Amino acid sequence: MLNDGFLRVASAIPTVTVADPQTNARAIISLAKDLENQGVHVAVFPEMCITGYTCGDLFHSRLLLDRAIDALGLIIQETRHLLITIVVGMPIEADGTLYNCAAIISRGALAGLVPKTYIPNYNEFYEKRWWSSGHDVDSHVNILGHDVKLSNHQIFDVAGVKMGIEICEDLWTPIPPSTYTAMAGAEVILNLSASDALIGKYKYLMSLIAQQSARCICGYVYASAGYGESSTDLVFDGIAMAACNGKILAANKRWQSGPQSAIADIDIEALRRDRMHIGSFNDCARANTTDKYTIVPTAHNIHPNNDLLLEVCPTPFVPPVDEQLKQRCEEIINIQAAGLAKRLDVTHSSHLVVGISGGLDSTLALLVAVRAMDRLGLDRRGIIAVTMPGFGTTDRTYTNACTLVSELGATLREIPIATAVNQHFKDIGHDPQIHDVTYENSQARERTQILMDLANQVGGMVLGTGDLSELALGWATYNGDHMSMYGVNSSVPKTLVRYLVKYDADMAARKGLARLSATLLDILDTPVSPELIPADDKGNITQITEDLVGPYELHDFFLYYTLRYGFSPRRIYRLAQKAFNNKYDNPTIIHWLKTFFRRFFNQQFKRSCLPDGPKIGSVCLSPRGDWRMPSDASAATWLAECDSL
Repeated sequence: MLNDGFLRVASAIPTVTVADPQTNARAIISLAKDLENQGVHVAVFPEMCITGYTCGDLFHSRLLLDRAIDALGLIIQETRHLLITIVVGMPIEADGTLYNCAAIISRGALAGLVPKTYIPNYNEFYEKRWWSSGHDVDSHVNILGHDVKLSNHQIFDVAGVKMGIEICEDLWTPIPPSTYTAMAGAEVILNLSASDALIGKYKYLMSLIAQQSARCICGYVYASAGYGESSTDLVFDGIAMAACNGKILAANKRWQSGPQSAIADIDIEALRRDRMHIGSFNDCARANTTDKYTIVPTAHNIHPNNDLLLEVCPTPFVPPVDEQLKQRCEEIINIQAAGLAKRLDVTHSSHLVVGISGGLDSTLALLVAVRAMDRLGLDRRGIIAVTMPGFGTTDRTYTNACTLVSELGATLREIPIATAVNQHFKDIGHDPQIHDVTYENSQARERTQILMDLANQVGGMVLGTGDLSELALGWATYNGDHMSMYGVNSSVPKTLVRYLVKYDADMAARKGLARLSATLLDILDTPVSPELIPADDKGNITQITEDLVGPYELHDFFLYYTLRYGFSPRRIYRLAQKAFNNKYDNPTIIHWLKTFFRRFFNQQFKRSCLPDGPKIGSVCLSPRGDWRMPSDASAATWLAECDSL
């Protein structure tokens, strides 16, 4: 069985001695034992690592071929007590033909042999001098008493995970064999390689591996020959790399003289979810694969790993690299602005009405509105930015809202709501001293009514400000701030909103707009709050959202793994422990995880009737697009698992 859905893999680069199989076997055994001690389940070694790739015409020496078989026997014998499955490269003769093969070894048994499909014979490569293509080979051979299949149409079952194998050049072809192997069910591809180092080749190879893992929705583990290979004509840098679904998980430092490896935990459960979810992958598989693949079981048992090697980012919606973050912010704001501009264009409207609170979400909506108006060549004064002071409005947020509107050149309207809301309390018989949900929601609905009526006055549209995190938690007043004519932030989670506003603050500073930049930075420093409860006697905010519903960084983390991969609470908890190890203790994570699922299920009715809004990333809650869920679905199963943690 898998270890919580993760498989630990390794790309292993031993030091080789050209044409000395016994010495190479001992190097492979030593490295395999070391990887076993690190909890590795499957390790792939380089192409021809038993003999060395650069033996040249010595490959046609009977002595070398026989000693290679002896070395294989030694590896099988010395690793029989290990739980690790290893894949090594060696020459195999069958029916008078020599093949460049991968040998799969598990618990003292040879499970199978996979020949190289495409044999390069150009530039520095002249492999057809020694090897034949294994494209149509499908035979049985007896090696050291092991009767095994010799074919590249094999998939190896390692503890329930399906493994495919290809060798070096196979990856570089227009349709790599791994494409078909993945469509036939392989979830992890192992590549044994001996690719020489050339200027610019490493970066290209890294891209190739990442792209193949993405295209095939699989893990991809690549091991290429390194120190010890002959430098007569070529030099080998020893590349160890592991990727999963488009992302490089681990890579070694090249040009090392000793044995080395790159170890990674591949999330098999996530891969299986994506293959199930992406129907086109399975449609393509049915159209392009046959039943000629054989599933080969291996005698493998997974040993438990208490820790995960993979890096789990605590902010999965936010790129970790500054330069990527800048590019991402620009891309997101452009998506939002383009969507809004299209909506203004088709409605023949030159006016937008947006409520401005001095908080993060309304600030981002206003910034996007400015971009959309500029894109269409419309006067920014057509943006009617409305501040509506209420019972909980503080001087800080009010001042920031007014300054922001002024600096951006929009039209500011101030419409206090206290008198109207108090009249409403009188009409419905509510005691304004009772600060309950009626007290709060009456204010939110009054504000929405004002915005809608103003939009009617100017022939414009109300711009929604609520973000993805609020939608997930239902942290919005139904038919209050929940409603608008277009919700530009509907796919932007709270953790990302912060970075988008910070991005605009930095841009303003670079343009010399010091007051605008300072205002945006102060908005970033203001606690997130709906300001529906009166401030304290010092004028400070008393209603802090994250004290009530929990930290947004936790909820965004839970949201990402719930929607992107459909993970269970137990699995999300495991990942959150890794991501927030030094920030939140286990009881805190469990408490807010339960809150998340309770609110996520109970508040679905608010998402079922959301206004339109642009999708900006892989996670979205639009009932017309990415998310369809009954409003009365039970959360009992999810909450029960939270209770069991």
